[in-house]
Amino acid sequence: MRTHTIFAVLKRNLMSYFSGVLGYLFIVVFVIAAASSAFNAQFFTNNLANLDQLTAAFPYLLLFIIPAITMTSWAEEKRLGTDELLFTLPATDFEILLGKYLSLVVVYGVALAFSLTQLFVLGFYADPDWGLLLTTYFGYWLAGSTLISLGMFASVLTSSVTVAFVLGAAICAVPIFIGHLATSRPIVEDPSFAEVAGDMLNSFCSELSLGERLNEFAIGVIPFSGLVYFLSLIIFSLYLNAVFISRRHWASDQQGLPIGGHFAVRIVCLLVALLTGNSVVTTASEALGLRFDMTGEKLYTLSDTTHDLVGKIENKVTIQAFISPNVPRDYVGQQTRLKGLLRQYDRMSGEIEVRFVEVTPFSEEAEEAEHFGIVPTPVQSEVDGRFQRVDVFMGTVISGAYDEVIVPFFDIGTSVEYELTRSVRTVSQEDRLTVGMLRTDAKVNGGFDMSSMRSSPEWRIQRELKKQYKVVEVSPDSKIEDEVDVLIAAMPSSLTDPQMANFVDYVKSGKPVLALDDPLPLIDPRMSPSQAKPPQGGGGGGMFGGQGQQPAEPRADGGNAGPLVDALGISWQNDSIVWDQTNPHPTFVDLPQDYVFITPLNGNPEAISTESDVTSGLQELLMLYSGRIRPRENSELKFEPLLRIGLQSGNSRWSDLMGSSFFGIQPKDPSRVRRVLTGEADVVAAHITGNKGEQHKVNVIYVADVDIVSDALFNVVQSDMHGLKLDNVKFVLNCVDVLAGDTSYVDLRKRRPQHRTLKEVQREADQFRENSLEEREKAEKEAEEALEKVTGELDKVIEKIDADETLSLIEKRQRMEIATQRKQRELDVEKANIDREKAEKLDQLKASEQRQIKQTENEFRFWAVIFPPIPSILLGMLVLGLRLTAERKDIEEVRRLSRQ
Repeated sequence: MRTHTIFAVLKRNLMSYFSGVLGYLFIVVFVIAAASSAFNAQFFTNNLANLDQLTAAFPYLLLFIIPAITMTSWAEEKRLGTDELLFTLPATDFEILLGKYLSLVVVYGVALAFSLTQLFVLGFYADPDWGLLLTTYFGYWLAGSTLISLGMFASVLTSSVTVAFVLGAAICAVPIFIGHLATSRPIVEDPSFAEVAGDMLNSFCSELSLGERLNEFAIGVIPFSGLVYFLSLIIFSLYLNAVFISRRHWASDQQGLPIGGHFAVRIVCLLVALLTGNSVVTTASEALGLRFDMTGEKLYTLSDTTHDLVGKIENKVTIQAFISPNVPRDYVGQQTRLKGLLRQYDRMSGEIEVRFVEVTPFSEEAEEAEHFGIVPTPVQSEVDGRFQRVDVFMGTVISGAYDEVIVPFFDIGTSVEYELTRSVRTVSQEDRLTVGMLRTDAKVNGGFDMSSMRSSPEWRIQRELKKQYKVVEVSPDSKIEDEVDVLIAAMPSSLTDPQMANFVDYVKSGKPVLALDDPLPLIDPRMSPSQAKPPQGGGGGGMFGGQGQQPAEPRADGGNAGPLVDALGISWQNDSIVWDQTNPHPTFVDLPQDYVFITPLNGNPEAISTESDVTSGLQELLMLYSGRIRPRENSELKFEPLLRIGLQSGNSRWSDLMGSSFFGIQPKDPSRVRRVLTGEADVVAAHITGNKGEQHKVNVIYVADVDIVSDALFNVVQSDMHGLKLDNVKFVLNCVDVLAGDTSYVDLRKRRPQHRTLKEVQREADQFRENSLEEREKAEKEAEEALEKVTGELDKVIEKIDADETLSLIEKRQRMEIATQRKQRELDVEKANIDREKAEKLDQLKASEQRQIKQTENEFRFWAVIFPPIPSILLGMLVLGLRLTAERKDIEEVRRLSRQ
């Protein structure tokens, strides 16, 4: 094989492709289509600086672009008759084929290089993970180069360029759409056989699907099996090309099996060999962990912390992984991550033995998994626009010398490395630290609720803590003497006077305490400390007579938790609720502003403390109707803020947000709540330490929100619901670890992709919202002034009647009553008009705000789509100009003048 010959063919085809306008036109169309797919409406809704939207559309984009590039490769040569001339050159068929293929790869590479301008757009508006983006583009290049070989095969079959395009699209569609066969219904009726056949089909289709292989690169990983897949498909396709261009050498009077039959057998054998080799390589590469992690955070590589913790175990640990062979597309990444990391654990330590169990529903393996408490978890999946529920097994049983830990399901938001490392260390330790759960009205431990006459399960955060700690219930009814390493108190404001006294004595002892209190707990608004406790017992209470109910014992200090906040040297109002108008998630633009996202993106760089081990490395939390805390002046205790709200914020009263109705306590319409911007960036969580003498030592983390780890938010965190990647659970676990003095897992919990949002777009949106809030305050003020004016007129009339000396006292009262009634009617009418005008103005402000945000996104998208094709257009104009200049240069002067 002579490289200079290959290069000569490559140069010939490149010059031919770029000498006309058509080549540049295809590049421009490709770049514009790619930019439009990358920066669609969903891109701005997700508000993340990545190419996920382009990756989803890229295979279908290639389905049209690649045939357009390859349709002239052989068909045009045949149509013009230049193929005979080409094959008479002193070059082998393979050299000509390779030269043509490489020239088309270069053409595609040039088009892809022009689309790299999308990365500059992302870099301008955000701070993306460059390793992930470049790996994604490498996957794009491999996918396109693979389909080019298939497109060339389509072109060799015909002399019509149009037919070559259609055939190319049809052939390229096979690896692109083969993954969709995994969702087809079984063609056999026997359930057992259909199940086995379905699993085999799904596995086969996944291995051959170009989209699935491309998704591996899109997460920032270069898998060795993916490289082999693309290379195998290229080899097979080029061999098909070589066979068909060599047909002119076949003898027509061949005896026995025709030469075409020989080549058919060879093609089938090659196909079987490549499929078998791919299967072996895929299995071997997964077992050996042959993948290159290119992400900025090295998420697919075991951290030094894991090596330190797991490398020290001295007892045998067995990990049994029960995993479904096929999972919905959303869970493929988590399944791949789980398998890959488990194999790394198996290789890392001789004391760890990993057993993989492939589980299908109703099988013996499924019964074994369910014996350990690992049951199929129903997950929602979207296939071709249709939502369906799929039962998935993806759990582990970690057994050691001292304990056994079961992780029933690795949801999308679960950190695989953290769960595995923590579990391995837990089962290999003889002793665990102890966490005490103080019994309060929050009932974190579960139990029977006398006010509602219902049993409640234990909170998921408690089940999470049991994977690492020994968890016990602690009673506040007597002096707390339990030997616990950390005491957690949820809603301590619900304690009675004697219980509060016992709890405060424990706090003053200096032992570690995590306190979570809340002015408005959404888990049960009846626990609001500013409201009276609901009566205890069932009976037929309320509207049915109230028999059987006992009045509840009142909260200490009327729900103000005075003894506790005095001991901590802080100020806390039991009916003051913070709000923040900054919302970095366009998907949830209609959430009440009392749903506060704690993130540096809220305009406050100190929103999450970077100094404390509890919060450093965390990126975003969500707090619901949270309170606020402040240090008291001249307090001798150290007050270290951990979490703050943003600068475009304020606070409301409980009565402004909630009201009583026939159905109990109900939230009022958020759009009608008056909000005054204070911009004080209130503290919602702090670490309070220090001492005021031998009898008063404090080590408390105080969080002004108990919903932060409610089951509802816990589920959102674990499932990454709607793309939210919240650190609520990590924050609470870090609090417990730091208070317990064991920070082994703190760094491990921080391992996650950096939250890379479109900062410039977010900044513009926040500015619009700030202006809108100012206009809202102005509208509220104008409405108040109008009502005060009407009220003032009534006061003047009453004063005038009262000053009239000609009227008796009875006449004055009668006239005052008549005037009051008349003015009250006028006031009601005026108030209704003012409220209607105010509501219309607020609606107009909201609509204007949304239009401005949409306009900013459209400007972003306009430049993101327009900018990429500009370099290719300029290059095309330059080449065209040079070509015309060269043509005119060879024309004789006399002929040039005659043309003029």
